[in-house]
Amino acid sequence: MRPVSRIALAGVLSLGFLAAGAVGAQQALTRVPAEVQAGSYKLDPAHGKITWSVDHLGFSTYVGQFVNVQADLTLDPANPANSRLTATIPLTEVDSNSDGLDAHLQTPDFFDTANHPVATFVSRSVAVDSDAPSEATVVGDLTLRGVTRPVTMEVEFNQAGQSMGAYKAGFDGEATIRRSDFGINFALPALGDEVKLHIEGEFVRQ
Repeated sequence: MRPVSRIALAGVLSLGFLAAGAVGAQQALTRVPAEVQAGSYKLDPAHGKITWSVDHLGFSTYVGQFVNVQADLTLDPANPANSRLTATIPLTEVDSNSDGLDAHLQTPDFFDTANHPVATFVSRSVAVDSDAPSEATVVGDLTLRGVTRPVTMEVEFNQAGQSMGAYKAGFDGEATIRRSDFGINFALPALGDEVKLHIEGEFVRQ
């Protein structure tokens, strides 16, 4: 039997190390909320956005996004009720796929960004679903156009772990608001009052 060459042996060992590394990286991720590292997190703005949708005159559902959202999250997996979320949404950073609508949204008809350039959200309570530990109800105060109203957000934990040199935790959220509650009455009722929000966020542990 011919001896295995050093090059072949090195190749086998290299593949073994790569495979072990891949398995280790995979094992480092968790979808179990109780296994997530506690601490302070910041939203990665490149992987965090709010997608909104509203009925457009009965013809379609119009969709747009807020980007460059800033958010801070305090996670306490052992006592989820102690977790806190605060977010700042720059209303000028809206993308509706229409330059004309983006400009119109800045006016007093909608966001009035000359006087209210940002919206803010501050959580007041976090309650984990006892039957589905990866799901939670977050209740907080949304301030938009200088008006503050309570908003309930249904949140789902995706996973957490080491990725790209940092420890991250990812979540999705859903909420529904009425724009008239915040004084945005333009074109009601033809243009929908109910606005659905889908929130996506990757948070980096600090």
